[in-house]
Amino acid sequence: MKILVTGGTGFIGSHVAEFYARQGHEVTVYDNLSRAKLLLKGEHNARANWDFLGQFKNVRRVEADVRDVATLTPYCLEANTIFHIAGQTAVTTSMTDPRPDFETNVVGTFNVLEAVRAAPDRKTLIYTSTNKVYGDNVNNAGLQEQANRYTFGTEFAHGIPETFSIDHCKHTPYGCSKLTADLYMQDWARLYGHRVGVFRMSCIYGTRQFGFEDQGWIAWFTIAALKGLPITIFGDGKQVRDVLYVTDLVNLFDRFVRSDIPNAVFNTGGGPSFTLSLLELAAQLEQQLNLKLPLRYEDWRPSDQKVYISDIRKAQQLLGWSPQVSPAAGLEHLLQWVRANARLW
Repeated sequence: MKILVTGGTGFIGSHVAEFYARQGHEVTVYDNLSRAKLLLKGEHNARANWDFLGQFKNVRRVEADVRDVATLTPYCLEANTIFHIAGQTAVTTSMTDPRPDFETNVVGTFNVLEAVRAAPDRKTLIYTSTNKVYGDNVNNAGLQEQANRYTFGTEFAHGIPETFSIDHCKHTPYGCSKLTADLYMQDWARLYGHRVGVFRMSCIYGTRQFGFEDQGWIAWFTIAALKGLPITIFGDGKQVRDVLYVTDLVNLFDRFVRSDIPNAVFNTGGGPSFTLSLLELAAQLEQQLNLKLPLRYEDWRPSDQKVYISDIRKAQQLLGWSPQVSPAAGLEHLLQWVRANARLW
């Protein structure tokens, strides 16, 4: 296959590129490196994942922006399979500076879709959407409060399904831009016949993730704990997410690519069996590292979902997939990687 990965030197994109490169496919990673610069806050290590992918002779690296349609289009046309992962990913940033969020997430996605709309061959597109498309409607899903976490009531014991309402709620500009692109992806599949898999992701974590306070909380907690940095919890820390290790995510993508499903939307995460609250993660890190984390608390963030757990039964039934890496095992992998790459921080 000829594979294009937009956002290919980011956390998820670099794992997708590595996976297919190791299988011998031709991979093009297309990235403007802006997210790496945002997260790492320094030119000296902004290209860490870019450099990592340089070891593969069958990976072509293109430094360019998805908003540049003239540059993007030829790479979309030559690919058989496109992983559209490029995007602005920080919720708080979308509220303080919404224009780049809209332009990257909406216009960038439209550019990908327009590039392939009239292509002579049928493309397979994977789009990384988000649980934020459901907005704060999730907070009306019968929440129950426990000592260290919130939980759903019995109605959503399996988590939030793909049919959950996206309407009449707060989303933040980030949630709005991702939902817009999500819907465009679905419509282009129906209108123009390309295969599209939309994956509404919960908390994805793993190696090569340069988390910071606004995004990538498992990686950020881990990095901060090892460096002795203060950790701010917005709200009470009982917020829960289902967590999915990145290799399980890539396996799910690949199962869709190799399937004969024409188009589908999947809620994507660890499901009810693989969940963590902020307080529970902090406790696990304190136990593993034998230290006390310097936690501090601030007000809730706008439209924060107190609990989000994906109902992953659709992916299990249609693709025969289930997550394999437990939160404990995944956290250990992440700790080992952060320790081994301390120079990056």
